[in-house]
Amino acid sequence: MTRFLASLMLCFSLSSTAFAEPALRVLTTFTILQDFVREIGGDRVTVTTLVGFDEDAHAFDPRASDIRRLRDADLLVSNGLGFDPWIDPMMQSARFTGTHVVASSQVTPLERDDEGHDEPGHEHHHDGMADPHAWLDATNAMNYVRTIAAALIAADPAGKSIYEANEAAYLAQLNTLEKDLRAGFASLPPSRRTVVTPHDAFGYFAHAYGLHFLAPAGLSNEAAPSAAAVADLIRQLRELNVDRVYLETLADDRLIQRIGRETGATVGGALYADALSRKDGADTYTGLMRHNLKTLTAP
Repeated sequence: MTRFLASLMLCFSLSSTAFAEPALRVLTTFTILQDFVREIGGDRVTVTTLVGFDEDAHAFDPRASDIRRLRDADLLVSNGLGFDPWIDPMMQSARFTGTHVVASSQVTPLERDDEGHDEPGHEHHHDGMADPHAWLDATNAMNYVRTIAAALIAADPAGKSIYEANEAAYLAQLNTLEKDLRAGFASLPPSRRTVVTPHDAFGYFAHAYGLHFLAPAGLSNEAAPSAAAVADLIRQLRELNVDRVYLETLADDRLIQRIGRETGATVGGALYADALSRKDGADTYTGLMRHNLKTLTAP
């Protein structure tokens, strides 16, 4: 009798497994979007990413295996704003038939003026002129999350209650993060509000939290600054008496080290912008943002 009951339970288990709904297959263009999808989707999604931990999306070169992964995905999540322009030709090569959602679609982009400075409040942008790093403002990250949640619900209506509960819980985390960021940066003295980094990734971060970022290079880690641009930056830092400069995890350290030597500024640590990392607790979006807060406000 015991053996019969065990066999019956096994049959029920196999039956329920056989008829279980398959997880929604989601592919993201880079790790921060992958983290958002994982937080909202939970066990109802299988999420992978094209550009992995500690990898540079600006330098991404798709392989045949990436094309196959895209072809097999139910839902594709990209950033937009020119951050992942390689995704359109990839979709064509893969003959992608799933749903494509642009996570930044509900974000007002910062445009760059003729001198390369970010300007807030523009709802339209010229190709190549928008700053794509919108997730570095936690309020924008909340908009990313809402957009992704809506896409998951549309693709998998049966999971609506789960997605909505996960979305609400994660938005609460992001709201706490936003408050902590504002409170933390409010305590910085004016002399610490000018931040020097290798490339110009922190426009949204600066605008949201009352900082001023300077960088010798442009929006891409691959941009090479001119000698004149570096000399101008060094002169400006001397005039402002900036006493520390910062590295970026995906950028070459040598230029910032040189600027530090020539200005007498201390190298204050490494910031994260374009990718999550296995280091420094930056393996989630909230961890990345809290690491940047801790680094920039360290004594």
